[in-house]
Formats: sequence, C-alpha cells, structure tokens
Amino acid sequence: MDDTTTTRLPRADARRNRERLLAEARASFAEHGTDASLEEIAAGAGVGIGTLYRHFPSRQHLLEALLREHFDALGATGRELVTSRAPWPALTEWTRAFVAATTTFRGLTGEVAHTLDHADSSLHAACLAMREAGEALLDRARDAGEVRPDVGTTDFFLLVSGVAWAHEQGRDASADRIDRLLAVVFAGIRPTTAAH
Repeated sequence: MDDTTTTRLPRADARRNRERLLAEARASFAEHGTDASLEEIAAGAGVGIGTLYRHFPSRQHLLEALLREHFDALGATGRELVTSRAPWPALTEWTRAFVAATTTFRGLTGEVAHTLDHADSSLHAACLAMREAGEALLDRARDAGEVRPDVGTTDFFLLVSGVAWAHEQGRDASADRIDRLLAVVFAGIRPTTAAH
C-alpha cells in the first residue's frame, strides 16, 4: 500500500504542475502574445524553468498543448460540415472558425503558418489535420463552382491567415473587423458567375 502511494504522489504532483503551467501560459500568452517569457510563466505557476522544460521541451510544445483542442475541433468541424452543409456556407463557416482559433493569442498566426510548412514542428500534426479539413471544404466548393478554379489550398490559407494577422495587428479587435476582412476575401475567391 505504502509503495503504491509513494509511486503515485509524484505523478499527481507532476499533473498539478503541468496544469498550473498550462493555466499560466494561457493567461500569459493572452496578455503578452506567443513571445511571452517562459521564465515568467514558470515563476507564475510556482515552478522552476527546469520543470517547465521537463513538461514542454520548447515553446512550440507548450503552444501545442494549449491549442491541440482548438485544432482538433476545427478538423472535426470541417469533417462534419462536408456532409451537413452546402459547399459555400460550409467553407465560409469553417473559415470563420479558423480565423477565430488562430487569433487566440497575438503572434499565433505566424506560428500556425510556420508549422503548416514544417513537418518537424510539434504543432504540425494538429495543424495538418486542420488543414486537410479546410482543404476538403475548399475542394468541394471549387468543384461546385462556388470558388474560382485558380484558388489553390496554399493561396486560400495565405489569404485567411492574412486576415487573422491583420486582425491581431490592428487596434480594432472587434468581430466586425474580421467579418469585413473575410467578406473581401470571400468576394475575391468566388467566380463572377457564382450566386452571392
């Protein structure tokens, strides 16, 4: 009994440390962006920097832990929209969700853009599943004649990531601004013959 208790205590303590680190990182990234000091995150969680690195070997690993749920949800939403909505509404709904997820923390848009092209990134797998969901929606809308044939996946993600980046740079952080910018993108990717 005592041996079992002894072996479980460090695990429970490690779990508490991990949860405190995630909570502190979430608050710090929300306030200071993704470049927030890891040392300050560790101190705010009441642990040393070594403990932070034991749980999260890099800043990207920490971001991955915070964002995996968002990205997994985007992948699941995309897969559900493929079968439940018409092509154009499905694509626009998913795109709005993508921009919302990638503006969770200032600086995240650049991290996401980087990881989509770098398979060695710890965020790559989660981003890849999300990207595949968006690509399926884009392909479906293009096949239905709702998106210009020359708009490829890379162009599409650059455009919507640009909206997310512009949003996080400006002083107007309202949802209306995202909607206005996305309306311009949506108008630009539609063929002139598509119904508006």
